[in-house]
Amino acid sequence: MLAFLGFAMVLTFMLLIMAKRLSPQVALIVVPVVFGLLAGAGSELGKMMLDGITAIAPTGIMPLFGILYFGLMIDVGLFDPVVAFILQKVQGDPLKVVTGTAILSLLVSLDGDGATTYMIMVAAMLPLYKRLGISPLVLTTVVMLSGGVMNILPWGGPTARAMAALKLDATQVFTPLIISMVAGSLWVILVAYWLGKKERRRLGITELAFDTSADGISFTDTDPVKRPRLLAMNFLLTLLLMSALVINLLPLPVLFMLAYAVALILNYPKLEDQRERVSAHAANALAVASMVFAAGIFTGILSGTEMVGAMAQSFIRSIPVSLGTNMPVITALSSMPFTFFISNDAYYFGILPLLSEAANGFGVSAAVMGRASLLGQPVHLLSPLVPSTYLLVGLAGVNFGDHQRATLKWAIGTCVVMTLTAWLAGTI
Repeated sequence: MLAFLGFAMVLTFMLLIMAKRLSPQVALIVVPVVFGLLAGAGSELGKMMLDGITAIAPTGIMPLFGILYFGLMIDVGLFDPVVAFILQKVQGDPLKVVTGTAILSLLVSLDGDGATTYMIMVAAMLPLYKRLGISPLVLTTVVMLSGGVMNILPWGGPTARAMAALKLDATQVFTPLIISMVAGSLWVILVAYWLGKKERRRLGITELAFDTSADGISFTDTDPVKRPRLLAMNFLLTLLLMSALVINLLPLPVLFMLAYAVALILNYPKLEDQRERVSAHAANALAVASMVFAAGIFTGILSGTEMVGAMAQSFIRSIPVSLGTNMPVITALSSMPFTFFISNDAYYFGILPLLSEAANGFGVSAAVMGRASLLGQPVHLLSPLVPSTYLLVGLAGVNFGDHQRATLKWAIGTCVVMTLTAWLAGTI
C-alpha cells in the first residue's frame, strides 16, 4: 500500500504541474500532505515536514543568493564583453549559439557541480539568448542535458554515492563508463544542433551593430544600471567567489551571501539604488527559494512515511526470475524513474545495495550494477526533488513545468543512448 501511495504521490504531483493545474510550490506542499494523511501519518506529519525543511534549508539559501548575485552581475554588464565577442563570432546565428552552448556547458560541467555550472552558463549566455530572441527554454534544455552527462564524473555526487554504497573505486565504476559519456556528449551536441536549427528557421540570422572602444568590444546601446568602469573589480570578485567555491573556503550559502553584499555595496553605494536592484530580482529569487523549501516538505513526508523503502521493495519483487541475468539493463532503465521519484541518497544508499544483492545471485558483479545505476542521471536532474533545477529555471526565468516538458524526451534519449552504448561495449 505504501509503495502504491508513493508512486501515486509523485505521479499526481507531475500531472498537476505539467498540466498547470497547480504551481510547483503549492503542489509540493499540498500533494504530499494529502498522501501522507492517506498513509496514516496523522499527527506525525508536522515533524516529517519540519525535518525535511530543516535538512534542505542550506540548499534553499544558496540558490536564493546565487540568483541575486548573478542577476546583479548581469545588471552591471560583467558578461557583456563575452556576449559581444561571441555574437561577433557567430554573426547572430541561433544555430551556432545553441550548438556552442552545448559544447561550452559540457566543458564547464567538468567541475561536477550542477549548481555552479547553471549559474555560470545562464549568467553568461542568457543576455545573448535574449538579444537574439532565442527561447530561454532552449538554453535550460541544453545546459541541463550537458549536466546530465557530466553528472557521473567520479568527483560528482551520484558516482561517489554509488562507490561508497557498494565499496568500489573509480576504476571499477567510472572508467568503463567513459565511452558512454562520449556517446552521451555527442547526443547532446546533436540535440543542440537540432534545436538551434529550429530557432534559426523561426528567427533567421540577426544582424547586430557593434562598436569597438578603448575598453573593448561592447554593444552600441547604453544602460544607466551598467557599471563598465567597475568591470575589472566585478570580474575579480566573481573569480574570488568561484575560487572559494572550488576550495570550499566557507559553506556555499555563506559565500554567496557575502559576495552579494560586497557586490551590492561596490556597484550601488546609494541605498535607493540597492533597493531597486533587490526588487528587480526578488521575484525570481523568492520563487526558487519557496520551491526548494516546499520540496523539503515533499521529501520529508516521502521518507518519513517510509514510502521510499516500500517503492524499492515492490520494484525488486516485480522482477521475474527469468530476467535476473538482465539486471544491469533493467537497473539502468529503471534508474530513470527511480532517481526521478526519490533523492540520490535514498536510491544509492537504500535501493542500489538491494538491487546489487539480488543481481549477485545471477552472477552479476557489484561493479556492473554500480555502472548501470548511474545511467539514469540525465533524467534525475529533472526531478522536482533536485534543488539545483530550481536554480536553473529561476536564473533563466522559465516555468518549471515548461522546462520539464521541453527537456524530458531529450533527457530520456540521452539515457537510452548511454545505456545502449554501455551494453554494446560490454560495460554493463
